[in-house]
Amino acid sequence: MSWLWAIIVGFVLGLIAKAIIPGKQHIPLWLATICGIGGAVIGNWLAVLFGIDETKGIDWGRHVLQIAAAVLIVYLGEKAYTAVKGNKRQRA
Repeated sequence: MSWLWAIIVGFVLGLIAKAIIPGKQHIPLWLATICGIGGAVIGNWLAVLFGIDETKGIDWGRHVLQIAAAVLIVYLGEKAYTAVKGNKRQRA
């Protein structure tokens, strides 16, 4: 069941990251979800490093780190995706 939660959290983080990044992104939803999953994993890892992975109540620090990591990864994924696919669209 944890893989299902990873996909759900990755999907939500990918959408939040796309909403935070200014401008229009051409990254497909499946790639944004994968980037969101990566952001969740990196954000959790950073939270453990900073010692804020488990707190009483809502783990705001961990969630902020997850969103920040997802924004960075979606941004980089968007740049890579448009570098590969964008040039083909412009030539046609």
